[in-house]
Amino acid sequence: MAVIGSILYFYGGKPFFSGAKTEFQTKKPGMMSLITLGITVAYFYSIYSVIANHLFHVTPPVDEFFWELSTLIDIMLLGHIIEMKSIDSAGSAVDALSKLLPDTARVVKNGQVVSVNVADLKVNDVVQVQAGGKIPADGLIVKGTTTVNESLVTGESKLVSKTVNDEVIGGAINNDGTFEFKVTKAQGDSFLNKVMQLVQHASENKSHAQTVADRVAGYLFYAALSVAIIAFIVWMLVSGATVALPIAVTVLIIACPHALGLAVPLVVSRSTALAAQNGLLIRDSSALERANRVHYVLMDKTGTLTAGNFKLNFYQTLNDAYSKTDILKIAGSLEQTSSHPLAKGVMTAVLENHLQIQSAENVQQIPGFGLIGNVNGKIYQLVSSNFFNKNQVQYDQTVVNKLLADKNNSISFLIENNQVIGAIGEGDEIKPGSKPMIDYLKQHHIQPVMLTGDNAAIAESVARQLGISDFQAKLLPEDKQKIVSKYQQKGPTMFIGDGVNDAPSLSGADVGVAIGAGTDVAIDSADIVLVRSDPKDVVDLFKLAKRTSEKMKQNLWWGAGYNIIAIPLAAGILAFAGILLSPMVGAVLMSLSTIVVSINALTLRVG
Repeated sequence: MAVIGSILYFYGGKPFFSGAKTEFQTKKPGMMSLITLGITVAYFYSIYSVIANHLFHVTPPVDEFFWELSTLIDIMLLGHIIEMKSIDSAGSAVDALSKLLPDTARVVKNGQVVSVNVADLKVNDVVQVQAGGKIPADGLIVKGTTTVNESLVTGESKLVSKTVNDEVIGGAINNDGTFEFKVTKAQGDSFLNKVMQLVQHASENKSHAQTVADRVAGYLFYAALSVAIIAFIVWMLVSGATVALPIAVTVLIIACPHALGLAVPLVVSRSTALAAQNGLLIRDSSALERANRVHYVLMDKTGTLTAGNFKLNFYQTLNDAYSKTDILKIAGSLEQTSSHPLAKGVMTAVLENHLQIQSAENVQQIPGFGLIGNVNGKIYQLVSSNFFNKNQVQYDQTVVNKLLADKNNSISFLIENNQVIGAIGEGDEIKPGSKPMIDYLKQHHIQPVMLTGDNAAIAESVARQLGISDFQAKLLPEDKQKIVSKYQQKGPTMFIGDGVNDAPSLSGADVGVAIGAGTDVAIDSADIVLVRSDPKDVVDLFKLAKRTSEKMKQNLWWGAGYNIIAIPLAAGILAFAGILLSPMVGAVLMSLSTIVVSINALTLRVG
């Protein structure tokens, strides 16, 4: 046992010695210091017992703690391994993501299909995917129609229909039909790669609960040391060194935070894996704990509460020099390269009307307002009415006010030479999951707030249908950020947006949640990313946040509770009643505590 104990102490104890050194250098002894103290005392006392018993044959024989030492190091190493494993990958669901891509892809070159390694795919390569095959990269369909199974990537259980110009995600499975797509992102920028980076980043972040566990371990270090010294002095006076020394050593051994060391890493690993399985990508593990304390949920309208699939319901001229068709063609020229949700409705109408449009030059975003660009030598702006207030725009107020009173359409105005020359109206629909999400928030006393850049009539209509009493319209991105800051003064705040112009609010909120099924969602600004474009996933997020917080608290109590009970018993506080905790019994209790903590973490569920 002495040989095995020595190997375990010097080799298995390395991670703890290194951690303790760092803690002492920063003058913040914690879990690593407590473990190091316990195993060091156990080891050297056991070596002393071997020498005393076998060389000097002392009577009564001195107890040795090699068995307790071995058990202690093994369990603490198990906790360390679990923690490192959660950093490398948060569960099997995320591990599987790296295996979703096929090894080879069928690339179309000069009319011929050739097989190449997926790692060699380049942006703009055209790839053919046959029925039942895995999609090897992110891209846009250029030929064919199919249905795609994205369940392993996004968690979406239903087959998703795809046609020309629709996005496909690498790792999804082509259900039926052969199609061709153009690669739009290199492997390093792919959706799958971002998912892996997000989960790894989440596991590397120390949660608030883990910080609490470390702080508790710090208190235990001083408490155990103090109790051991006091117990040694008291028992030295009462029964002498032969009784006092083993008791002091037992206190230090039992004080090691076995279960406490496993308490939080197990829950973090389990919750991050569960989240990934359900289409929730956690960038920051502490975000789940913050989400459980949220009082206000501020959210964008377009793309978050509404589908963002705009349909052009009308377009009209407001200037005799332009025909109705001219208005649509100019708008199409400006919107053809835009990724904004409003652009899709315009371009669909252009295609349906078989219009030939010119390429616009120098097209730029006017943040919060719309677009500006050069079409056929003239400068045009396609903007919301908010643009009028900050620019010298000439328009018929009666006509514009009538258009803005439309509660079913988002209105954009076409401007040339500071004059309104036309208007287009696009309608959107509320997502089916929006109402259940709002109802859940209200039932749990969380106030929903809708923020939108759209006009007041549209905002009022959507808010009324969803039961949102607090909403603000005609906002610029910087306005939303200021409102988020204002609500933060009242209490913890979450912001939910689709990533379009929402980056300042997402990063500024206590919890930023990006929602959207596309690969271009602004994940860099958010703490949590909802892969599916379904507001009901916010409900799952809150449920998981609540259960994760509960499990962490339970595990902390189980972990710390063992030490709170065991240390006084080991010190002999109930010795007068014949109760004195031996190292053997302490090890059994330690094992039971560890098992309880592990099982408790594994019972974590989303719903």
